[in-house]
Amino acid sequence: MTVPISGGQALGRRRQLSDEVAAYVRELIMSGQVRHGEFLRLERIADDLGISVTPVREALLSLRGEGFVTLEPRRGFMPAPLSRQDVQDLFEAQAYFAGELASRAAEKVTADELESLDRTQGLLEQASKAADAEGIERANHQFHRVINLCAGSPKTAWLLQLVVRYAPRRFYSSIQGWSQASVDDHRLILAALRAEDAEAARGAMRAHIRHAGTLLVVHLEARGFWAGQSG
Repeated sequence: MTVPISGGQALGRRRQLSDEVAAYVRELIMSGQVRHGEFLRLERIADDLGISVTPVREALLSLRGEGFVTLEPRRGFMPAPLSRQDVQDLFEAQAYFAGELASRAAEKVTADELESLDRTQGLLEQASKAADAEGIERANHQFHRVINLCAGSPKTAWLLQLVVRYAPRRFYSSIQGWSQASVDDHRLILAALRAEDAEAARGAMRAHIRHAGTLLVVHLEARGFWAGQSG
């Protein structure tokens, strides 16, 4: 049986929407916007994203499979408990893979790639001064993307992507100290790449990711995220 192209395109678009919703909900949870004990309202999420309820339901079922949300019978979905250790573990895993990619990139980086990183760092610093949240997120993403591609290790990059999706990219600019830490940490990473020092690049990148994780933990604590919990 041949599936019509239009039907395949529709299915692909629905899956893409579901993935986008899942990313949005992960970021809501990881940034402390919602927490265990609070229900995730399908209609509210659909309204916020300007979509129908169907991909929202599909996304929440997918997140349930990840153990990131739970389904309470006859009541709905809520975030699963998330401890300090959970957050630290996610960033430690991210730090490991990102550090390996930076180390390999230091051995292969070209003059053109270093120039691209310099330009992106300049955009990040401008966006940080202007408190431009979208500009900060865009420049930060591009900076790491160039390094990850330069490493030439697609399987390691894929593993990194699996854990990076739990980092609240969309809400990073709301985390106190994160933008400036990103600016400062990137300078150290750049210096190691320019020196073609693989070990220094690995260490600088791992320190950068761990720094981001620490800032997120402090942010969540300030919001009372773990109030009344042992985690």
